[in-house]
Amino acid sequence: MSRAPCIPDTLPIDNLNWKRLVPFINRASLSIGRYNGTLDGMVNAAVLLSPITSHEAILSSRIEGTVVSMTEVLGHEAGELFSEEKRSDIKEITNYRRALLTAEEALNEHPVTLSLIRALHAMLMEDVRGGDKTPGAFRTDQNWIGPRGCTIEEARFVPPNPMVMRDALENLETFIASDETDPLTQLAIIHAQFEIIHPFNDGNGRLGRMLVPLLLYQKHILQRPMFYLSEYLEASDQEYRERLLAISDTGDWQGWVEFFLTALHHQAEGNITKARRIHTLYEEMKARFRDLTHSQFAVAALDAFFTRPILDTKAFIRLSGISNRGTANAMLRALAEQGMIQVIREGSGRRSAAYAFPRLINIAEGRELF
Repeated sequence: MSRAPCIPDTLPIDNLNWKRLVPFINRASLSIGRYNGTLDGMVNAAVLLSPITSHEAILSSRIEGTVVSMTEVLGHEAGELFSEEKRSDIKEITNYRRALLTAEEALNEHPVTLSLIRALHAMLMEDVRGGDKTPGAFRTDQNWIGPRGCTIEEARFVPPNPMVMRDALENLETFIASDETDPLTQLAIIHAQFEIIHPFNDGNGRLGRMLVPLLLYQKHILQRPMFYLSEYLEASDQEYRERLLAISDTGDWQGWVEFFLTALHHQAEGNITKARRIHTLYEEMKARFRDLTHSQFAVAALDAFFTRPILDTKAFIRLSGISNRGTANAMLRALAEQGMIQVIREGSGRRSAAYAFPRLINIAEGRELF
């Protein structure tokens, strides 16, 4: 028996058991508050956590089936050559980072709206898989979710038809702009409702996960939109999908909100640990870069590697601001000889040498890659 198109609940949700939610809200709020305090203690959080932003983009795309590693993304930016298919996968990651930065700038002027959501979708889908499926435009046809190649009769979930979808999107936009009892519970509902509406022909998952840090920023819960949930959602993928499906199947918003608040709590704790390790590494390397290079550009050189943990000589010169190529090359050689960075490609002809900052990559990835 085939599923009928879903009819999303009208927001706000009025049947939540708030007494049951209190401990979930408290744990998530405390952890996110501690994480925000960690960000506040960083002189330049955007530079220090740039590798984690790339890691989030990679994980978010991996949930959708894109298989690409951080070293491949960074290597591509440093001039490594890859197949056309791999370059398309890497483009998904660079699109994600660009869209996130654009959204942060936009949120300084106005809140998340349907117009901004469409603009972000267009950026995410530019020149990648699904890029031919009307990027930046809400769908006008019925879609469905299930195993690759399945028919609508075999679908696991059928989102609302386009007419119902329009009303649901307007209701969601109003709900996003409202002040609810608890902003984290509101965020849980927004994320689920966006995925239930599934307003685009492709890219809904990536955009829905991107809305999490953007709304934490909009609601002034975080000072920067740098909160990355895909690591937890990937590890809990089956429960994540089952909890979402239970909303449309049985109206179980309570179970979903409790799951999402738990995800926020665990991911915030993981983010705290990772951010602190990166901050500690930065402070340690700042002193060592200065001692090794005796250069006024030591900190700028370090910031270049935190911005791009794999880069070629040209990128290093541009990011560090060292205009003299000889000075830049001498600094890179000295750092490599002392084991601070690692040569991953020797220079040849017009092709610049490439270098990696292994310790930072390993922290961002959460495993030893170098």
